[in-house]
Amino acid sequence: MTAPDSLRNLGVRATSNGGELRVWSEHAEAIELCIFDNTDPNWIVRTVPMVRGDNNVWVGRSRTLTTGRRYGIRVSGPNGPTHSFHPEKTLIDPYARGLVRVGPDQWQSSMVDGEFDWAGSSKPNTPMDHTVVYEAHVRGLSKLSSAMPVELRGTYAGLAHESTIAYLKNLGVTAVELLPVQSFVSEQRLIKQGLSNYWGYNTFNFFTPHADYATQSSQSAGPEAVLREFKGMVKLLHEAGLEVILDVVYNHTAEEGPAGPVTSLRGIDNATYYRQDAQGRYIDVTGCGNTVNFGHEVPRRLVLDSLRYWANEVQIDGFRFDLAATLGRDENVHYTPEHPLLTAIRDDPALAGVKLIAEPWDVGMGGWQTGNFPEGWSEWNDRYRDRMRSFWLTDVAAVRENSTSDSGIGRFASRLAGSANTFSVERGPLASLNFITAHDGFTMADLTAYNVKHNVGNGEANRDGTNGNNSFNHGVEGPTRDVTVLRTRRRAMRNLLGTLLLSAGVPMLTAGDEFGRSQRGNNNAYCHDSELTWLDWNFDDWQQDLHRVTRQLLTLRRENPALRPVRFGRPGHTTLSASQMDWYNAAGQSMSETDWNSPQERTLQYLAASTPEHEDFNRILLIVHGLETPVDVVLPLHTGVSGYTVLWDSSHDDIREVQSSYMPGAVLTMGGTSMLLLRAEEALA
Repeated sequence: MTAPDSLRNLGVRATSNGGELRVWSEHAEAIELCIFDNTDPNWIVRTVPMVRGDNNVWVGRSRTLTTGRRYGIRVSGPNGPTHSFHPEKTLIDPYARGLVRVGPDQWQSSMVDGEFDWAGSSKPNTPMDHTVVYEAHVRGLSKLSSAMPVELRGTYAGLAHESTIAYLKNLGVTAVELLPVQSFVSEQRLIKQGLSNYWGYNTFNFFTPHADYATQSSQSAGPEAVLREFKGMVKLLHEAGLEVILDVVYNHTAEEGPAGPVTSLRGIDNATYYRQDAQGRYIDVTGCGNTVNFGHEVPRRLVLDSLRYWANEVQIDGFRFDLAATLGRDENVHYTPEHPLLTAIRDDPALAGVKLIAEPWDVGMGGWQTGNFPEGWSEWNDRYRDRMRSFWLTDVAAVRENSTSDSGIGRFASRLAGSANTFSVERGPLASLNFITAHDGFTMADLTAYNVKHNVGNGEANRDGTNGNNSFNHGVEGPTRDVTVLRTRRRAMRNLLGTLLLSAGVPMLTAGDEFGRSQRGNNNAYCHDSELTWLDWNFDDWQQDLHRVTRQLLTLRRENPALRPVRFGRPGHTTLSASQMDWYNAAGQSMSETDWNSPQERTLQYLAASTPEHEDFNRILLIVHGLETPVDVVLPLHTGVSGYTVLWDSSHDDIREVQSSYMPGAVLTMGGTSMLLLRAEEALA
C-alpha cells in the first residue's frame, strides 16, 4: 500500500465545512490563520490557531474562509541565527492562487475559485523539431500597438488580441516564451532609485499571475478576474496553434538577502527554505541575495506543485527555468544532473509532454553546466550564441584590423550542425536551444552597431551588464547615416538571423530582432519600463525588408526537414530523423584540416540530407562565407544531386532578381560575409 502523501493539498482549498489551509513549517512553534474583512484590509474578522499534523504540516479550517476572502498567516518560532520568525507580520501563503495589494508593500492572499470554460481548446503539442520560440515581454509586446484599444495595450488581453496573434502567425513562430509572469515585485534598491524591475526576475509568489499585466478592469475586479484574463490569453493562443512557455524563477525569491523583506517563506521557515550556514549567513549562488534550498524535499515539492498547477490548471505548454543550475544543487550545494528535482520534473506524469528548457548556469562554484542537464531537458546554448556572434562580428572586425582572425570555420560548423560536441548522442540536437540574443544583452541590431555597452541610464555608472558582447559596430559607434556602414550592419543582421533559423536545434528569436529593434546600446535594460524596451510597430523601409527576410527564413525552415534533425547521425549508420551531412570547401572538394581551421579559409558548403521518418525526403545546400571579400564557389558534385535551386541569399534584401538555379560543378560568386541556401534537386532514377 502506498503511504499517504503528507504534503498533499498545501495551500487553501474549499471543503464542505468551509476553507482549509495547509502550511508546512518544521521550526514554527505556532501558526495562526488570519481572515480579513471583505472591505477593510486592516480588520481581522477571525483568527484560527492552526494545528501541527503529519510531517510538520499545519492545518487551519474556518467557514469564514470562502472564495474571494483575503487571508494570511502569522508564524511564531524560536530565535536563532538561522531563523527569522516575526509573529507581528502577516505573511503570504506560499501556495496562494490569488494576491491583493493592500498597501505600498503590503499584500494579502486571496482564495480564488479558478473555474474557467476552456471550451474544448487544447495544447498544440508542437514537436520540438518544429518549434520556434519567440521570447517576449507581456507589456513590451503590445504597449505601443495601435491595432488594439488603448485599454488592452501591454496586457494579457493585448497579447491575445487578434492583431497580436495574426502577427505571430504571419511571422511563423510556434511558441511565445513570456518573461516572468508569476507575481513579482521590484527590489528595494530599485524602489529607492525610483526605478522598477521591468523584466520580473524577482518572484513574490509561484502560483499567481502578475496582476499589473492584466487590464485595469480585471485588476479592479480582483484576483479571480486576473486569473481568468490570463487563462483567456492561453486559450486564444492555443486556438491559433501557438504554445505558451513561461520563464519561471524558482532559484530565489523577492525576500532578497537576510535584511530584506519578510513576506512569506522567510517568516514561515527560514532555516529550511533558504540555503545558509550554521551562523545564518546566506549561501547565495544566484546573485540575488538568497538561494532556495533544493537540498530539502519541501522546497522541491513547492516547485513541483507550482509547475503542475500552471501546466494543468492554466494549460501552460512549457517552462524556461532561470538559473536552472541552482535547481540541481544538492544538500552540499554541488550541482548534479541526477538531482531529484531535475529528474522529478522530467519524470512527473502530471508534467508529461511539457517542454523543459534550462538556463544551465548560476553564479556559484561549478555553476556553468551547459550540456550537463539530464536527458529530456533542452538548454540555452551560450556556446552557440558566443560562437555565432564571434564568427559574424568580432572575427570580421579582427580581419579588418589585423588582416586575420583567431579562428577558421570549424567551430562555427559544429554549432550549425547541432552542437554534438556539447550534447550527448542520447539527447541529440534538440537539446540545444539556439539563440543569438535574449532579453539579457544587446538586441541583434545593437550587436551590429555598438562595440561597448551604454548602460548609464540604469543608475549604476555603467558598471552593470556584461562587457563580453562579441559585438562589432562596423566602424561607427551607435546611430549613423553612413550608407556603407548601414549596408554592412544590415547584412550582418541577415547573416545572424539566417544562422539562427537554419541551424540544427531549437531556435529562439527575441521579440523585435525580426525587424531590427534597438535599445540604444543598453545591454541590461531590466529596469526600464518605457519606450526603450517596448516594441515600436512603426517600421522604416529597411525594417520591413528585415521582417520579410525573417518570415522567409522561418518558412524555409518549416519546409526543409533537412534543417531540423531530431537525432545526431553516426558514421556508417542510417539514423531516422537525423540529417546526413557532407562538408565541402569553396572548390567543391571535401573539407581538409586546413579548410576547417585556417582563418584565411572561412568558407564552407554544408550539404544536408534528411533521413525520413515522418516527412518526405529533403536535401539542402547551405554555403557560408565569413570574409568581407567575395569568393568563387564551385558547387559540389554529389551522388543523387542533379542541380541546385537558390532559396535565399543574405547578400540581398530581395532575391527575385538573383539567378535561381545551377548545375553541380557550376561556379558562382559569393558576396562578402554572406550565406546562400539552395535546395539540392534529386536526380531522376
